[in-house]
Amino acid sequence: MLSIQNIKAWADKHLKGDPVIWSVVFALGMLSILVVYSATGTIAYFKYGGNTEYYLLRHSFLVLLSFFAMWVAHKVDYRYYSKISRLALWLSVPLLIFAWQFGVNLNSASRWITIPFINQSFQPSDLAKLALIINLAGMLSKRQQNINDFKKALIPMLLWCGVICGLIAMTNLSTAILLFLTCMLLLFIGRIPVKYLAMLAFVGVFAVSIAMVVGQRGETAISRVENFISKENIPFQAQQSYIAVATGGVTGKGPGNSSQRNFLPEAFSDFIFAIVVEEYGMIGAGIVIMLYLTLLYRGMKAAAASGRAYGGLLSAGLSFAIVIQAMVNMGVAVGLGPITGLPLPLLSMGGTSLLFTGIAMGIILSVSRGEIEETPDALSKKQFSNLPKKEAA
Repeated sequence: MLSIQNIKAWADKHLKGDPVIWSVVFALGMLSILVVYSATGTIAYFKYGGNTEYYLLRHSFLVLLSFFAMWVAHKVDYRYYSKISRLALWLSVPLLIFAWQFGVNLNSASRWITIPFINQSFQPSDLAKLALIINLAGMLSKRQQNINDFKKALIPMLLWCGVICGLIAMTNLSTAILLFLTCMLLLFIGRIPVKYLAMLAFVGVFAVSIAMVVGQRGETAISRVENFISKENIPFQAQQSYIAVATGGVTGKGPGNSSQRNFLPEAFSDFIFAIVVEEYGMIGAGIVIMLYLTLLYRGMKAAAASGRAYGGLLSAGLSFAIVIQAMVNMGVAVGLGPITGLPLPLLSMGGTSLLFTGIAMGIILSVSRGEIEETPDALSKKQFSNLPKKEAA
């Protein structure tokens, strides 16, 4: 018979790393299943002939898959991700170009590639984001001794940030801008001089300017910002989101009792936080915000405790990327910013978004776990140093 002691013993054996991060991710995952089920019930009923559980089962599977990806990622020593990220970064460039030119077009943006045989869509920008942050942390850690050398230290990082963010911006300006700001923050933590950060800012502005002209979302981005500033032509989805937030009250209407889910577009994705506020009220919304802030705190704590610069930068970069996106998404839902189209990490329904967020959380857990195994050289030195002096001589 299962007991608390048995569960704790199993968790201690199989779930390594920071237990608080594990708890927060599991809590957000369970809440995600509840809210997505509520938000998609009506859509599933009409689309799949009364089968209201279609999206529930599909999303539950994806949540479990993201948990599995997180578990696998946390089992790997975080030092190995530096090598893998370079390959992923090179691979993401042609994938981003292919998605831009030949990808599946939804909402006037071709961000997805359909994977043959399994007929599932894949968003290359999720791979590119993760690969860039990991690779940037690796480049920063290796160049700490000559961090002021513009040619050797900064140019490679400038190029990668400009290329990846520029290609993402062709189809998704909000994601590109958020990734660019995360890179800027990571470079600042990595002791890059401010004058060089100003150069990177110029590169970012230049890349976004090109994307506004050549890319697919320039006019949409401008209209969204203008509508937000003027407050005259508030988009329909924003109006419905504000209604959901306003009617939620302190305690909410209760799980599954949302009325705006029948009117709010993307209630299960971009505006899922509005459904959280409507059904669980200000109290539920406050708990969700605290969970994300807890993730940021524990991620930064893992960064501070890491014995290597690479581990610290890696945990900090991934933590910032996830939590900043969450704050932007929640801010849009309550009217603090223009519509972005960004999902809420760990809560919104999605495929590649959930999967890569799970991998990112697993890498943070790997950093909090510490170095799983010593390198052969370090291990031999440690064994040699532990010998008695006579034997060592």
